[in-house]
Amino acid sequence: MNDKPNDHELTGRKFYPADQEASFADAEVHETPQTLHPAYQLAFRDTDFMLRDELRPVRFQLELLKTEMLLDEARVGSTLVMYGSARIPSPDEAEAVMEAARGGSEFEQKVAKNLAAKAKYYDVAYKLARIVSEKSIVEGGKRQFVITSGGGPSIMEAANRGASDAGAESIGLNIVLPHEQSPNAYVTPYLSFRFHYFALRKMHFLLRARAVAVFPGGFGTFDELFELLTLIQTKKMKPIPILLFGREFWDRVVDFEAIAEEGTISPKDLELFHWCETAEDAWCHIAEFYDLEC
Repeated sequence: MNDKPNDHELTGRKFYPADQEASFADAEVHETPQTLHPAYQLAFRDTDFMLRDELRPVRFQLELLKTEMLLDEARVGSTLVMYGSARIPSPDEAEAVMEAARGGSEFEQKVAKNLAAKAKYYDVAYKLARIVSEKSIVEGGKRQFVITSGGGPSIMEAANRGASDAGAESIGLNIVLPHEQSPNAYVTPYLSFRFHYFALRKMHFLLRARAVAVFPGGFGTFDELFELLTLIQTKKMKPIPILLFGREFWDRVVDFEAIAEEGTISPKDLELFHWCETAEDAWCHIAEFYDLEC
């Protein structure tokens, strides 16, 4: 049997694919002032060109497409997104956080105590991710409620770890930051993505999201939560379960009732999210929303 391509076939492509064209370019041996100049490089291989300000729209498109295409190929139908602070210690680390603050200022000791008190949410995030992953829900030939985190430590690590311990794959959406921000060890390698643009990363958090669990966090968590609430409030996005963990924390740092009393949101908007303290309550709320077995 002859596997060589037939140039006289009616079907099949007539133009060489980009990777083959690149191999032709690599095979060139003539070194002249012209061939050595950056202008002669293939545009898609010219890093300096791709990083120019004028190419920002192209880079936006690439960050949108790469993750979208690879998640499609991985048969990821929907996700359960988990937001939360990168600073909350695991229960195993809580005592070390308290110990490190001893001898520090009163403020530092108070912060350490508050962080250590939130260590329980590491376990809750882990348990929720594990419960959902063990369900192994497949619909339309695609995996549903695939655990997705920001790919970092703490609550994010707990989410990916819970999925991993359930024998399931999970997604990590990391971001390039001035300080080191690498994927945690529990993210599935071929579902570990890195972004330059916060905007595109945030899009991918929500494009496939069918539920979002939000744990105590800082500016990033606030940003993601309030953007999601705004999208649903303004009907730019259809409602999905928003699970808010740690009412004591949220009531202290955000007075939702006061916002409604001020008239800047509707009292009905307070129904956009569901208060949770346990993983079981969270999953049952999701299951009820989608008419699944709790």
